[in-house]
Amino acid sequence: MTDLNNLITQIDAFRDARQWREHHNAKDLALSLSLEAAELLECFQWQTSDAAVNNHLDEIKDELADVFIYAFTLSSTLELDVSGIIQSKMKKNAKKYPAPATALKHKD
Repeated sequence: MTDLNNLITQIDAFRDARQWREHHNAKDLALSLSLEAAELLECFQWQTSDAAVNNHLDEIKDELADVFIYAFTLSSTLELDVSGIIQSKMKKNAKKYPAPATALKHKD
């Protein structure tokens, strides 16, 4: 079992211990994921990126963790392989956004 799968198993166990599974349908999880992403954005509102990181790093970590938790719970609910769907999307992104040839050249 990979570290990622182990983490998802821990998240699922946390949910199941609280009997939340019945409330975790795809629509509500996607909605909650969006709300948590908005809470993450609030950490950056009305300040520079550097200031936000300097002033709110602990909050940023907590909100980012919430985003990951909801994303992983959604993937578990839909029985999706997180590594597989990310690798598939990265392949699509590589075709859609190819690296410029100059990015491969070394600068001495």
